[in-house]
Amino acid sequence: MKPSEKYLIVSLGSIGRRHLKNLRTLKPDAIIAIWRRHSKFNVQDIPEGANFQFGSLGEVLEYMPDVAIIAGPSSQHLETALSLAKADIHLLIEKPIANRIDGLDELIGICNQRQLVLMIGYNLRFYPSLKEVKRMVDDLVIGRVLSVRAEVGQYLPDWRSAEDYRAGVTAQQILGGGVLLELSHELDYIYWIFGMPDMVTARGGHLSDLDIDVEDTVELMLEYKSQKRIINIHLDMVERAPLRKCRLIGEKGTIVWDAMADRIEYFSSESKQWQVFEQFRLDDRNQMYLDELTHFFDCIDYAREPLITGKQGRDVMLIVDAAKSSMSSGRTIEMKQYE
Repeated sequence: MKPSEKYLIVSLGSIGRRHLKNLRTLKPDAIIAIWRRHSKFNVQDIPEGANFQFGSLGEVLEYMPDVAIIAGPSSQHLETALSLAKADIHLLIEKPIANRIDGLDELIGICNQRQLVLMIGYNLRFYPSLKEVKRMVDDLVIGRVLSVRAEVGQYLPDWRSAEDYRAGVTAQQILGGGVLLELSHELDYIYWIFGMPDMVTARGGHLSDLDIDVEDTVELMLEYKSQKRIINIHLDMVERAPLRKCRLIGEKGTIVWDAMADRIEYFSSESKQWQVFEQFRLDDRNQMYLDELTHFFDCIDYAREPLITGKQGRDVMLIVDAAKSSMSSGRTIEMKQYE
């Protein structure tokens, strides 16, 4: 893309502001517009780093960007993406791709037909230490992986302590909140490493006293048949001591990924000892967001398939849907029903 091409960022919450700053860093001469999909802003009060600010789809289509980054509530992602894809605009959609499955095939089909890049913003795939964990699994460093325990948790009011947690996306079902959608990074990286499960079982709900109308704690079990393994995923927004970890148990050893410490621990059945790898530590965690944008732009420039395609984003949503169905019915859901 040429530096003068036009970009659009939809919504300007915390991730939207990060993308604006990073986009301006990577494309200092670019023309950048913001589409604010709510009425509580002054059109003339243009955010630092942006050139224009719009309040309607009509203004956006008159501006006609080449590329759009869709942030904001996931409940608005699909409607926004469909409108922009029909105008031949390349799309980076923040995770999750949407808050529902209906309509995703249409979006993916439009992007494929018009040869548009559609990428989903699961930025952990650009985390060097997690990339190394995937490499170790792919290279059978611990042999065949038999079981996995992934977990993430942080007390919701501490996520953005300067804001009222009750007003945020995470706390509201109508905006696409709840841990299954908001913490779907875990579902994505497990899917990235191991593919689609054959069966999904989930239990959980709103267990805390938080003033929310969504699930705050969920336990999932993913079962795989072809290469027999069980994967447990714990998601919560009640943990007072923030954590993000993954323990992978294989036939020849164990890998523990600690995202908070940005460290990999590896136990070998041969040496009977633990090794600690810290050379993959990311000094500035914003770098993975910069790498994400750089990859997205490269896919546009060189007609490459993105690391996280629209279909992969849809697959993660299928797991979310199966988990919700399991929670409401009390049954194990077989993923073949989505084929």
